[in-house]
Amino acid sequence: MLGITFPKDPSFYCYVLLTPEVGEGCFLIFQFGYELYERGRWESFLSLTTSVLSFLFSQVDAVRVYVNSSSENLQYPVLFVVRQQKGVLSWQVPLIFRGLYQRTYNYQEVSRTLCPSEPTPETGPSDQIIFVDVASMAPFNIAYELLVTRLENFQLETNKAFNFTASPSQPQYFLYKFPQDVDSVIIKVVSDAVYPCSVVSVQDIVCPVYDLDHNVEFNGVYQSMTKQAAITVQRKDFPGEQFFVVFVIKPEDYACGGSVPSSIHGNVNRTWNLQRTKNLQVTIVPSIKKSVYVQAMFFSFLSFLSFYLGSVVVAFVHYIRDVFQSTDVKLTVPFGSVSIAGSGIMASSHPITASTPEGSSYGAIGTSSSSGGHQLSSPERGPPAGSDTDSSVEEESDFDTMPEIESDKNVIRTKVFLYLSDLSRKDRRIVSKKYKIYFWNIITIAVFYALPVIQLVITYQTVVNVTGNQDICYYNFLCAHPLGVLSAFNNILSNVGHMLLGFLFLLIVLRRDILHRRAMEIKDDYGIPKHFGLFYAMGIALMMEGVLSACYHVCPNYSNFQFDTSFMYMIAGLCMLKLYQTRHPDINASAYSAYASFAVVICLAVLGVVFGKNDMWFWIIFSMIHVLASLALSTQIYYMGRFKIDLGIFRRAAMVLYTDCIQQCSRPMYMVGDFSSHAIFGLLYRPRDFASYILGIFICNLLLYLAFYIIMKLRSSEKLLPIPMFCIVATAVVWAAALYFFFQNLSSWEETPAESREKNRPCILLGFFDDHDVWHFLSAAALFFSFLVLLTLDDDLDVVRRDKIPVF
Repeated sequence: MLGITFPKDPSFYCYVLLTPEVGEGCFLIFQFGYELYERGRWESFLSLTTSVLSFLFSQVDAVRVYVNSSSENLQYPVLFVVRQQKGVLSWQVPLIFRGLYQRTYNYQEVSRTLCPSEPTPETGPSDQIIFVDVASMAPFNIAYELLVTRLENFQLETNKAFNFTASPSQPQYFLYKFPQDVDSVIIKVVSDAVYPCSVVSVQDIVCPVYDLDHNVEFNGVYQSMTKQAAITVQRKDFPGEQFFVVFVIKPEDYACGGSVPSSIHGNVNRTWNLQRTKNLQVTIVPSIKKSVYVQAMFFSFLSFLSFYLGSVVVAFVHYIRDVFQSTDVKLTVPFGSVSIAGSGIMASSHPITASTPEGSSYGAIGTSSSSGGHQLSSPERGPPAGSDTDSSVEEESDFDTMPEIESDKNVIRTKVFLYLSDLSRKDRRIVSKKYKIYFWNIITIAVFYALPVIQLVITYQTVVNVTGNQDICYYNFLCAHPLGVLSAFNNILSNVGHMLLGFLFLLIVLRRDILHRRAMEIKDDYGIPKHFGLFYAMGIALMMEGVLSACYHVCPNYSNFQFDTSFMYMIAGLCMLKLYQTRHPDINASAYSAYASFAVVICLAVLGVVFGKNDMWFWIIFSMIHVLASLALSTQIYYMGRFKIDLGIFRRAAMVLYTDCIQQCSRPMYMVGDFSSHAIFGLLYRPRDFASYILGIFICNLLLYLAFYIIMKLRSSEKLLPIPMFCIVATAVVWAAALYFFFQNLSSWEETPAESREKNRPCILLGFFDDHDVWHFLSAAALFFSFLVLLTLDDDLDVVRRDKIPVF
């Protein structure tokens, strides 16, 4: 049409357009254009004509060749060679596919789509010249059938479902062109039948098209499929702004988790081949726009920055309240002074303390107290008790100046009723330095752990991008939004809450630490000893959980599962240690033994995933280790750290059994829980997800210990202040909501990639985040509130003497 002067006669256009390729356009132009022509609107008539021709020329023609031969003689197959302008395509009948263990599958019917030619408005439609050569070396005649047809629906349309059928010897592929206003699309493929196993591939416009089982992985991006598959395709990845969608049926199902036939021969082979037909439906829908990415990032950051705003408001309210309370106390209390404790509660010195003569020890937990405790430091000896910034070269022997502390601790720790003063006898500076090792060690562990993890996941993502094998990573492909080189940016972005809230928790702990140091300069014998090293370690662990979870979700699979769970074990373990340390500050585990125990747990988790699925012996050995470790820990807790685990343990255990169970029946002095029933459950049911099973053991023990602690606290007539009460309720509510989304399984690396994709579901939040992303958001908030519970749970004891605080 370009460069030609047209006469003003519509019959001419009918004559021009009456060709086999575009004959339907004549009726359209004549019907709608004649009225425009009669009204003198020649420009509109010409525009309509050009539009119809452009539409017709934009439709790509494709030809499909079908061949059939009744001969099953593999020695003399019929060879077909198709020669086109752009290439050569060849195959044989019977068509042979090779499966697992050298099994062969023969097909008598073969159907292939030839590489299409695309007419343009400049050149117009042209005839395709195709040569089909048929040959055979057989010494006898072989009958065959050849049929060449034109495909009517070769080009897929946006938001329009298309149904078709494919088999191993009759693959299908179709063309898709990006609309002008669409930069990214999602190819959704569904099928009613799980098997036969199939492969969906997206390939650039290159001839020949790789559409057989043995070569479909040579080009483009591909996924295996049972009932569902989804591939996100971006315009920038295809210079021609168009691509082929290829569908291949595999001759066997083992790649998708199905069984392999035990024998393939004779009639069984023919029956097996007849079952390898699959009905498929493909729909191509536009993906999200760039504005949705911006909205999702704003939502993620603003949601968690609101926690910062709430913390500032609470801190300001406490500051105002403390100022007014400080003024009131100074006006009404004639003796002593007022100090602000770490929790924000005002602690006034006792009037008798201020009025007693110099040298009196009424305000201290001395030998005259009911518990027999000793005050190890006072303002009269050495630097103030609150100075934790002393030189790190100071050792415990520099401060532990009371030799009788080693001789009487066995006696004190065997009392029936223990008070906090019995188990907080060491100088607080030394104990504080001991717990700060948790903080420095976890930073070291995080650096050495995270660097190789980051390097590994970058390698995984590079392999996925280079090879196009999307079976490597277990995404929720129906809600996997790429950004740059990342295939599922939404799964990574949703972990920002762990890092932001972990940093906020560190700031809150730092504030309370500073306030506590100021308060301890005045009085050091009231309330729970506040050693913040474990809290700092918990904040770092929460931030690292976000970092490693993001790394895991770069390419989640069987090989890197431990990245997502390692610091979950550490968080649960640190919380239990903090609960125990609250009432047992002098006898809590050291950082070295604690982290060594976490390392053993992580090793067991890895071994469990590798060997724990079907190996009965592994579960027997693991159950024995679990029970023995639980008994050892319970014994250590029962004897307050005085039971040595060495070669003489068996002799001492036999003596205890003889004296306490045989010679005389003695009741236990304390209640000690032993939650080793999980070992029996694991031995009987042998859950497939061993990593989650181990994490469940930690979480159940933590919840039971926390419930026990709160119950004993209430039984001891202690109070729950409004802030810890709010945190407990918020923790319960947020954890319940988070666990609901956690159990909405969207993928599973325990299964094959195709089986995992059956669980994929669309996004549920802002069109960008899926159920697992919501779990990330809620679990970060739940962990933050859980940490606040541990941080504020005993704030009511800041004005209670330690010889009045029971141990449990």
